[in-house]
Amino acid sequence: MSSSRYQPKGPVGRFVHSFEETAIAVLLGLMTLVTFINVVLRYGFDTGLIWGLELVSFLFAWLVLFGISYAVKVTAHLGVDAVINGVKPNYKKILGLVSAALCVAYAFLLFKGAWDYWANFANLPQTTGKWFPTGFEEMKRTSYRAWYTVIDLPFPEWLRWIEPLMNEGEEYEKLPRFIPYFMLPFGMALLLFRFVQAAIRIIKGDTDRLIVSHEAEDAVDDVKHMNSEG
Repeated sequence: MSSSRYQPKGPVGRFVHSFEETAIAVLLGLMTLVTFINVVLRYGFDTGLIWGLELVSFLFAWLVLFGISYAVKVTAHLGVDAVINGVKPNYKKILGLVSAALCVAYAFLLFKGAWDYWANFANLPQTTGKWFPTGFEEMKRTSYRAWYTVIDLPFPEWLRWIEPLMNEGEEYEKLPRFIPYFMLPFGMALLLFRFVQAAIRIIKGDTDRLIVSHEAEDAVDDVKHMNSEG
């Protein structure tokens, strides 16, 4: 099933699906717009947006993290199904559940690591435990690192209200890192959620595998169809 054939169920599902597609389109559009403006300024006016490259880098990272979970939801990731296609139908669901369990565990580890990394910049405690969280570390004022900022992106004036909360009233000159870095735990949380959803679909019998995209085969079929019409 490719993303074009994915049909969300219910008004909430359709809204979330539309929101995700819009967010991805907006991120891609902003990347294109900022890059285009920078090229025009550089070659036409011998100037440029100093913060343009850093902004595009963050937008690209957000796009990738957002797109990973979205592709899981619409089953658009490519996968190798040579093994599952070679077993009896009764075993396909078992293999699908094993794959789902491994993916859920992996996504959970990614989420833990993402939270611990982001918390380092957001004045929040990291988790304890090497593999799975066993609690939260005790925070001390010397552990606060929300004053870490990015290199070039200026701090927007409309966010000045966060300075007393995160930076003890000190002014930010550049954007604090915890803002763009928030997409890391958020994206991993979405990935974990989507793998749980995929596992539920397998349990309910809606499918027997996580990945059902066959873009290469679809492309070959399209070419055959075009040749037959010609």
